[in-house]
Amino acid sequence: MKKLILLSFSFLMLFSGTAFSQGINFGIKAGPNFANYSGSGLDNYDFNAITSFHAGAFVELKLMDTFSLQPELLYSTAGSKLSGVGEDIENKLGYLAIPVMARVYLIPSRLSLDFGPQASFLLSEAENVDISDSKTFDFSLGAGMTFNLVGPLFIQGRYNVGLTDVKPDARVKNNVLQLSLGLTF
Repeated sequence: MKKLILLSFSFLMLFSGTAFSQGINFGIKAGPNFANYSGSGLDNYDFNAITSFHAGAFVELKLMDTFSLQPELLYSTAGSKLSGVGEDIENKLGYLAIPVMARVYLIPSRLSLDFGPQASFLLSEAENVDISDSKTFDFSLGAGMTFNLVGPLFIQGRYNVGLTDVKPDARVKNNVLQLSLGLTF
């Protein structure tokens, strides 16, 4: 009986894997980030956007013709330039970002709306003045669009709204606009 159950389970997994593998796409993407802080707690400073970058890989799991899930693994920089008291402070934070985006295709295989959560883990912090250590975890929600250009080439725009405070002594959150150029395989 156990052998029959194991054989049935193995056959089901093999069949499911074959059917599901037809809807898996791998890819890479990279592009500029336009990042800034929002919030309060550093009252003497004005927040100004910085230009940084992101790069990484993803897997698109096509569940239906008009819906897929896309987990990603990115290196992404965020932060802000703070001005208002003496010398400007550029606080640049490097994260290992893990977004999981739901993709709803408005035009099948061509144009999609993307939305979902992103968990980010701080890897590095660069600033020209030591103001304080940043928190090591950041959580945000992202939304955007993807347009498949020609063949494997696509462009993507996404806005991530931070939900957790970046600094332990200030109520500031990361907000990042990402523009991507990518390839699917």
